Amino acid sequence: MRLTALFLRALLISVLSAPAMSDSLDSDIAELKGEVAALNHSLFELEEDILHPANTQVAVYLSFAAREYFVLDSVELSIDGHPAVSHLYTERERQALKQGGVQQLYLGNLSAGEHKIDAVFNGQGANDHYYRKDASFNVQKTGEKAQYELILDAKAPAFEPAFRIKEWE
Repeated sequence: MRLTALFLRALLISVLSAPAMSDSLDSDIAELKGEVAALNHSLFELEEDILHPANTQVAVYLSFAAREYFVLDSVELSIDGHPAVSHLYTERERQALKQGGVQQLYLGNLSAGEHKIDAVFNGQGANDHYYRKDASFNVQKTGEKAQYELILDAKAPAFEPAFRIKEWE
C-alpha cells in the first residue's frame, strides 16, 4: 500500500510539473533550430568557397535594355566552347528583366588567362520578327574573381537586338 502511495505521489508531482518541463523543452527545441539554421548557413558559405574559390571564380549575369522592343525566349551560354547554361524564360522572368532585374546566368571556375564567352539568344523583336543571334566575346581573366554582364539591347532606328558585354569591377 505504501508503495502505491509513493507511486501516486510521484505521478502527481510529474503531472503538475509537466507544463514547466514542456515550456523548457519548447525553448530548447527553438534554440536548437536556431543553431541548426546558423550551422547550415555556415556550411553553405564554406561549400561556396570550396567549389568556387575567389581566385578562380567567374560569374556571368544578364540584363535587358531592350525593354519595349524585344521579347526574350531563351539564352544559351558557352565558355571556351563548352556549354555552360541554357535557359528558357517564363513570362514572370521576362517581366523581372524588363523592370531592371539582373539574372545570374552562370557561376563557375576559370583559370587566369584569355577565355571566350559565346552567347546565343532567341526571341521576338519589332514587327513580330523572330531573332536567333549569337555573339562572341574574348575576356582576359586575372587571378581574381571576375564578373561579366551580358546586356541585351535593341537600339533605334532598326531596333535589332544585340548583346554587348561589360566587366564589373
